[in-house]
Amino acid sequence: MRLLLATICTASLMTAACDGESVRISTTTTDSGPRGVLKVIDTLQCPETIGVLTRKGTAHAGGATCLYSGPRGAEVTLQLVTLRDQTADAVLRRFETTLAADMPHTTAELRASADATRAQTAADEARSQADVAADVAAVEADAAASAADSAHVRAPGMAIDAEGDRARVRLPGMSVDAEGDKASVRFGGFSINADDSSQRVDISSSDESVSVQAHDDAAEIRTRAPGEATRRTYMLTDRTPADEGWRLVGFEARGPVGGPIVIATVRAKDRDSDGVFDSAKDLVALNVGE
Repeated sequence: MRLLLATICTASLMTAACDGESVRISTTTTDSGPRGVLKVIDTLQCPETIGVLTRKGTAHAGGATCLYSGPRGAEVTLQLVTLRDQTADAVLRRFETTLAADMPHTTAELRASADATRAQTAADEARSQADVAADVAAVEADAAASAADSAHVRAPGMAIDAEGDRARVRLPGMSVDAEGDKASVRFGGFSINADDSSQRVDISSSDESVSVQAHDDAAEIRTRAPGEATRRTYMLTDRTPADEGWRLVGFEARGPVGGPIVIATVRAKDRDSDGVFDSAKDLVALNVGE
């Protein structure tokens, strides 16, 4: 039921922190206003300064690359990438792979967590018949014990049914369905799917989808706006720094259908990025729009 409570908290309060062992979402925002049309450009605009960033030298590769430095050794590379016969997804997967390689310990930790979950699932499925029989007996005992551990509440506009590790909640504009480690929440234009066993939470709305995988102090976050244009964010963070000192790497990418796309890659030694990521987003918006 811990996952159910955390999920309901996320759905209902939005600005309150809901702590779990592995996943934490403190705020979720959405902008329902219309987005502008992204521009097609053939060279980058690279101001000398923007936000907390300062340009290093001049533009490179004929105006297709600019380098910036930020607080505490942070680095931002702004690139104009022509798609040609590639898809934006394929290009951005390569950028993710390159950035993830800068924080190998974090990447390995998250992958190991996911692998351990899959291995545990496989081990459970391969139990001996004797173990299965014992489990059946235990389930029957638990079912008998949980018969008294149930609740059914009805009120105008509200219905709550809970029994054991299953729950079903219906409120005006919101529904929650939970069983064991999994929960699904729908409210307004939002959809939240959480799986505590894999430390993963997926949030989507009509404006943006967010996917979070977290374990201990490490997290991998992806956001994607709907539509054919590219509006993507990737972020990998960890409290423990990589050998080069990075605690945060990621990118902001935007571009019209068919490209080219503008990608700002970020490497920072502070998990909060000291405003570096926000400044990188401003750089991308300056070039192609919101």
